[in-house]
Amino acid sequence: MRIVIDTNVVISGTFFGGYPRRVIEAVVKSEVKACASVDIVQEYRETIDEVIAKGQGKLDRKVLNLLILALEMVEPQTHIKVSRDGGDDMFIDCAKEAKALFIVSGDKDLLVLGEYKGIEIITAREFCERYL
Repeated sequence: MRIVIDTNVVISGTFFGGYPRRVIEAVVKSEVKACASVDIVQEYRETIDEVIAKGQGKLDRKVLNLLILALEMVEPQTHIKVSRDGGDDMFIDCAKEAKALFIVSGDKDLLVLGEYKGIEIITAREFCERYL
């Protein structure tokens, strides 16, 4: 099963734990395949740097590094515009290109969509309760 993980889930999982950490750990253990584009990984890194600069949490670098190594990189060939926050469309583009079944997110702008062309958009908790 392929998934795309939104930045807020990566941030929550690498700094705080909980369901987002369980999703990340499942990817690292190869229980689930996570896909990302170069733009998505860049957003992960930039957002993590912002959180560190604000002193808002304690980063588990080991978890982050293992996640990035486990990602299957894809480069979307199409760019859609469906989210009310255009910056979130890259997750849908990536999921579409990777033929992912899910986008795991905590972002209301994505979650409100529910799904896009067969790609379900669900929370980390929902994903864990259903599959982990």
